[in-house]
Amino acid sequence: MAVSEVQLKEALDSLKDTGVRITPQRHAILEYLISSMSHPTADDIYKALEGKFPNMSVATVYNNLRVFREVGLVKELTYGDSSARFDFVTTNHYHVICQTCGKIVDFDYPALDEVEHFAAQVTGFNVSHHRMEIYGDCTECSKKEAH
Repeated sequence: MAVSEVQLKEALDSLKDTGVRITPQRHAILEYLISSMSHPTADDIYKALEGKFPNMSVATVYNNLRVFREVGLVKELTYGDSSARFDFVTTNHYHVICQTCGKIVDFDYPALDEVEHFAAQVTGFNVSHHRMEIYGDCTECSKKEAH
């Protein structure tokens, strides 16, 4: 089984364990999220699947994403005024965001976990989590600018 197939099976099992019914639409949305590394918006998912599910609405996609978020299968990423994006990878990781085209790429940097401990010590806060984003231009946009 490929990694994405294992992830899909585990995600579907997780939904079943919490009593969530597995509909063809839920299955397709999950499969799309797992295979997509682009951190899609609900509209992106809807557009990708509307041919396969002509009766599915954008609201159906949003409702399913909410269910996945509540169960802990996806993270909702919000950046200012732009549409929320959804990330199937819920382990701690960071994002580099292209300020030109909006592309988001994951990267790991485990040493930053120390930041939470340090912030708690300095401020007395009970720190629950942190989020870091790095902005720049992706290689494609950098090449366009160079011409």
